[in-house]
Amino acid sequence: MKVYGRITVFPIMPSRISRLYELAYNLWWSWHPEARELYSSLDPELWEQVGHNPVRFLSEAEPQKLEQAATNSQYLERYDSVINDFDHYMHPPQDETWFSQNYPHLQDKTIAYFSAEFGLHESLPIYSGGLGILSGDHCKEASDLGLPFVGVGFLYPQGYFIQHVTRDGVQEALYDKLHFSEAPATPAVGPDGNEVVISVDLPGRRIYAKVWKLMVGRVPLYLMDTDVDPNAPHDRELSARLYAGDREMRISQEIVLGIGGVRALRALGISPAAWHLNEGHAAFLSLERCRELVTQGLTFHEAREVVTANSLFTTHTPVPAGNDTFNYDLVDKYFSSYWSLLKLNRDQFMEVAREDHGWGSTYGMTVLALKLTGQHNGVSKLHGAVSRKMWQFLWPGLDVDEVPIDYITNGVHTFSWIAPEINALFRRYLDPDWGRYVDDPAFWDKRIDMLPDDELWKVHATRKELLINYARERLKQQHLRLGEGSLQIDEFEQFLDPNAFIIGFARRFATYKRAALLFRDLERLKRLLNNPERPVQIAFAGKAHPADDPGKALIEQIYRASRSPEFKGKIVFLENYDIDMARYLVSGTDLWLNTPIRPYEASGTSGQKAALNGQPNCSILDGWWAEGFNGENGWAIGEEREYHDQEIQAEADSIALYRLLEEEVVPSFFERGESGVPHRWVGTMKEAIRTCTPQYSMRRMVKEYTQRYYVPEIEQSVQIGENSYAEVRALATWKERVQKYWDGVQLYVQGQREGQLSLGEGITVKAWVRLNNLAPEDISVELVYGETREELAIPQHTIPMEYSKREQDGAYRFEAHLQPEDSGSIAYNVRVVPTHPLLKGKYEMGLIRWA
Repeated sequence: MKVYGRITVFPIMPSRISRLYELAYNLWWSWHPEARELYSSLDPELWEQVGHNPVRFLSEAEPQKLEQAATNSQYLERYDSVINDFDHYMHPPQDETWFSQNYPHLQDKTIAYFSAEFGLHESLPIYSGGLGILSGDHCKEASDLGLPFVGVGFLYPQGYFIQHVTRDGVQEALYDKLHFSEAPATPAVGPDGNEVVISVDLPGRRIYAKVWKLMVGRVPLYLMDTDVDPNAPHDRELSARLYAGDREMRISQEIVLGIGGVRALRALGISPAAWHLNEGHAAFLSLERCRELVTQGLTFHEAREVVTANSLFTTHTPVPAGNDTFNYDLVDKYFSSYWSLLKLNRDQFMEVAREDHGWGSTYGMTVLALKLTGQHNGVSKLHGAVSRKMWQFLWPGLDVDEVPIDYITNGVHTFSWIAPEINALFRRYLDPDWGRYVDDPAFWDKRIDMLPDDELWKVHATRKELLINYARERLKQQHLRLGEGSLQIDEFEQFLDPNAFIIGFARRFATYKRAALLFRDLERLKRLLNNPERPVQIAFAGKAHPADDPGKALIEQIYRASRSPEFKGKIVFLENYDIDMARYLVSGTDLWLNTPIRPYEASGTSGQKAALNGQPNCSILDGWWAEGFNGENGWAIGEEREYHDQEIQAEADSIALYRLLEEEVVPSFFERGESGVPHRWVGTMKEAIRTCTPQYSMRRMVKEYTQRYYVPEIEQSVQIGENSYAEVRALATWKERVQKYWDGVQLYVQGQREGQLSLGEGITVKAWVRLNNLAPEDISVELVYGETREELAIPQHTIPMEYSKREQDGAYRFEAHLQPEDSGSIAYNVRVVPTHPLLKGKYEMGLIRWA
């Protein structure tokens, strides 16, 4: 029959263990293995069949097994311990969380975090890769630290695709419907007790979205779903799949995410004091916030000041093609009735997000996000620099290093990714409560040598065996599906040797990640993998986007190699990479390999998870590794530079990689004493743990976001709301006046143009500014100097110039004394920038006048 409705029926739960239901509906269990053990130990086979989903597990569990557990004293002891930990976590004593201890006056404020995907657990396939995993980890750590935090996104019924690889190595994308009755999600209800359903207008129709609530520890995550009445069939599919469909589907999804997400929070009675846009997919939320304020009587320019004051945008994409843009025809179609609500005309609306190309202009989501948020950051030090260069055109006249895009390097949620055996080892030798010190480098510096080499090596061997057994089973299941015979299936029992050196490469198969870099010299690779005295093997995993044909071709190339006589059993490709597989790989391989084209890896976090588990990285100096590598905690491939030709870059990097593996990495691994423990290798493992665990923890990252962005945004939000937005109204008026007269500002400078100075000597520089109806307090005049490189001046130092007098011709005179502190060749210049006490950054307006 055709399904009209779907209801999951649970068996009657014995009252003694009835809170297993409650626990199943909070993803706290996803980073507490002892909580997952409460389910898996009841029926290990069923636990695997249901994909580690406790909600579905409880619906299919045999009643007699539940009854047996309710009378089993050992089980009940574990159950009571977990429930006590859960209760303490959810309802800690007052002032016990990090946030309440440090910001007790802000506990009633809310931080809203918008993301197109959230990677929380393999049983919730609403993530595609690193962006989603980061979002999920961010929510978990926000919960751990006690932040007043809510997440907003989509609950995709079909999620991201299931990857099948054919006998020829061709990736096939399959979709399996996620039934909400079997997910840890409940309908979100508003203050009136009714389920929340929001609506947005699309061309010629109104579309509705139901809001679901997932609890991630203490953090509520609100996810929208358009598969509801009275939406038309096409609109019901709008939120069905992650990153699917054409440009119209994409703009529709982003309207629902941004505009609908704001409306969802309002319907839930939530008024955030700080807003965080994780990538540009949610950028329309800033327009919706402006629209709300315009309806309250503010102009768009005033509303923009309110919105930017308490909002943060994190960009993750270091290549222009990865940033969403829409042509003007599409924007006309979807927003022609919206811009009037902002009291803007079409040209003004387009100007807010205009991105010029050689062939014309588009409406850029990253541009929109940058212009309608007050703070911006990349996700590693190098990515921050790349982003400043990419988006410098939005701040014309500024040197690239002064573009207001900072960085906070990504981290990983420690207890979601640490292997249980490593966790137990740390508890035994470092501290029973070592998790309290996750982000404290001093703790790791002091304690790391307490780990005995042989114990760490033994635990790693255990994780390696678990990975090998897991990989063999996955390969057998894959090839049973492909119709292989019993002889071929039996072969997989010999794949991957626990005594071999196993390299792990698992990530999204985008071409810039260069999964096949090791295959550039097949003869050299054969020698490396077929050395009987020092055997090397490689485990690959990853998905290519269904529309990425070059990425799918890489999978086919590697899969075919894995089935060839030279590499069979020594190279494996594991299909359908997900969080579950990742946990095995980052803790069970010996070396984590990363080979992107520098500088296209914004951050990358899989290598951080590997390092946490004692696995050294061998990586291009890109993303986080460019700042994480210290010469002793892993290996750097190639040089810290970019190339003009990617083919030359690939050749240089592959040669460097072969040399590293042949001469340094593999020999270090097989260098054994009488004990059989490779002490030099274990030293590298320890150094990876010592340096990477605290610095690349999600705890360090979320604390940094809180201290640098969230708390200042909340405080500014409180300030700007006072006196009916009087301050921002004044700021908006001031900005409009500055914009109107800026082109008429003139600057003249008098100072030494050429010459020499002895160290300790200086020169006086004078500047005259004609202000064209502006006042001296509207500007800042600065003398900027720095060293020269290839005929370019690098602005390294800034000296404010003092206002001295107004000349008879109306010009304002400023003076400064330049006295260099170091010897060498320097250059200087003078500039004028607008200044106002309420500006969020010196270069916020992007206006600058150089002499």
